[in-house]
Amino acid sequence: MPTADDVKSSWADEVELEGGALPPPTEVRENGFKILTEYKYGDDNKKTKIVRTYKIEKRIVSKSIALRKTWAKFGESADDKPGPNPATTIGGEDVYMQYVTSKEEDNKVEEDGLDKLKLVAADKAVVKCRTCNGDHWTSKCPWKDTALASAKTVDGEKKTPQIQAQAGDSTIKSMTNKYLPPNMRGDGAAKRIDNAGMSGARRDDAIAIRVSNLSDSTTDADLEELVKPFGPVNKLYLAKEKQTGQCRGFGYVHFKFRNDAVKAIATLNGHGYDHLILNVDWSKPNTHSNQ
Repeated sequence: MPTADDVKSSWADEVELEGGALPPPTEVRENGFKILTEYKYGDDNKKTKIVRTYKIEKRIVSKSIALRKTWAKFGESADDKPGPNPATTIGGEDVYMQYVTSKEEDNKVEEDGLDKLKLVAADKAVVKCRTCNGDHWTSKCPWKDTALASAKTVDGEKKTPQIQAQAGDSTIKSMTNKYLPPNMRGDGAAKRIDNAGMSGARRDDAIAIRVSNLSDSTTDADLEELVKPFGPVNKLYLAKEKQTGQCRGFGYVHFKFRNDAVKAIATLNGHGYDHLILNVDWSKPNTHSNQ
């Protein structure tokens, strides 16, 4: 009669014992590292042990990121612990963004501009005191209440007529070395220079034109653009309302050359501009100022 020792196990049991089941994965946390150990069969049908080591870091994140970490997992990861599971989660590569311009470069450009302004101000003072010629405002001068300020004022009042007379004499002497009549000497020379300046102003008025019948929306830039093609202009004046600032319908243009003014009158008089017909003529001299 066969005994229990003589009974042999089945072939299926022997194959299972030889191959054996794979051990379950293990996870160990120590010294700030997480060590994950897994087992699987390789290409040659042999058991392979895989050990992954993760370094645990603590970071301060925004509230929205912290809230997303508390969401419940789903699908095959429904029963997983916090953190990614390599079996169901694949982590992508980190993508670093490179900005074309940075705030540091913008700030550097602004600082360079300020440094240049400081250097220019150091070489040449923008503000000059009239009392002590220092690089500060006259109202903030430490010497404004002293004798220096009063002496400056008195000297300035005394020198002003002398300087004007000397300027007149030097101008006349440079013109000729011949006999000068009394009206060309001293104060008379200064008066003649002033009269020459007034005659220059009258000559400037002689080549001025008056542009009328302008619309209320006309601006200084519009008037300049209108007369710019005819030649260089010394000055422009557009009459405006004091309260509203709108155009009063007319303006004056002082040309540098009379021929340019003639061409402007011939071209713009009767010209349609902003749904209106312009009226352009020579400006009449102001007789009130001469009386």
